[in-house]
Amino acid sequence: MKEPLWTKSFIMLIFANLFLFMSFQMLIPTLPPYIKSLGASGFEIGLVTAMFSIGAVLCRPYIGFLLRFSARKPLVVLSAVALLFVTIIHPITQIVAIVLIIRLLHGIAWGISTTANGTAAVDIVPNSRLGEGMGYFGLSVTIGMIVAPSLGIFLYQVTTFTNLIYISSFLGVIAIILFSVVQYETPEEVRKAKKEEIPFSYFGSFIEKSSWYPALITVMVTFGYGTIVTFIVIFGDERGIKQIFLFYLLNAIMASISRPIAGKWFDKHGPKSLVVLCISLAFIGLWVVSLAHSNLMIAIAGVLFGVGFGSLIPTLQSWTLSQTPPERRGVANGMFFSSIDLGIGLSGLIFGVVAQFVEIAVLFQISSIFLIIALFFVLFQRKEKRRVLPQPQKISS
Repeated sequence: MKEPLWTKSFIMLIFANLFLFMSFQMLIPTLPPYIKSLGASGFEIGLVTAMFSIGAVLCRPYIGFLLRFSARKPLVVLSAVALLFVTIIHPITQIVAIVLIIRLLHGIAWGISTTANGTAAVDIVPNSRLGEGMGYFGLSVTIGMIVAPSLGIFLYQVTTFTNLIYISSFLGVIAIILFSVVQYETPEEVRKAKKEEIPFSYFGSFIEKSSWYPALITVMVTFGYGTIVTFIVIFGDERGIKQIFLFYLLNAIMASISRPIAGKWFDKHGPKSLVVLCISLAFIGLWVVSLAHSNLMIAIAGVLFGVGFGSLIPTLQSWTLSQTPPERRGVANGMFFSSIDLGIGLSGLIFGVVAQFVEIAVLFQISSIFLIIALFFVLFQRKEKRRVLPQPQKISS
């Protein structure tokens, strides 16, 4: 008998996380052109992504430490409220420097929220169905990362940035309501832990030694992806591609179809062959984007990237968590999401400088090199035994 996966709490948590990611991801492709309209330079456009990532990465060791002895619900709900507040204040100024400070605060709230939410999800999912469960939970991340940007681009083109913020905030309110009614579960190891008995080490709460390898691969693949989220709208304007949202839309459709299949494959066969396939498809998709001059090429790129990158991130998260003891899952989740933000943030910063000297299509091609590097890391990884974790005892909260 399979352990139950589709509980009411798990379903509610998936939808809450979806609305949270929708609220956030609407701003990702629209903030660069918005700040450009305020007179920002290419370097400052890159800083929009980098400042956010810096805030998220720096705060995650602290939230990972808190999750070693804290109940899940207060952290999940309060961080969602903080995200809503920072989202609302985005349009209060047109001074670039202040917008960048707001992005730093946004990153801190996001770092807390994503770490707490991911840990709450893995606490609810049975260990025997970890790949499948986190695959479905990962769909809320993937669909949010893919559908919301296309919605954000459409709204940015037809209305004002302030109205875009209002709609983003409304989605954030829905997320808070759903998070508030979830019945969370806390592992017994966490419930019994005492704060004063757990020494805090910033580095120890930043890196989970048992699962650092998939996190390193995550940094590399998201570094390649970072040019997409930072520059694709500006790229569409340069190439005269009016339906650039097709890239995100088809991403979402293909990720939704492929991700559950990938999750079951992970549970049966492990991560290596799956990660190799996903990276290869994402690499091809990135090159198709760089060569695109039409809506059709953008659509093809969206299909390839949706199957590849759309399945890759949840697979890497499942790989990370499958190597981690239950009481360290908060740290591991923080490390994993920091890997995403670090890769995207560094990409936005570095390629923001490079963009002053080359076409954006060339940026996409250069960034694809990091997918190849990640592929070699996976192919030549020494063979390791897959950790099989016992299902921890939990209490509801």
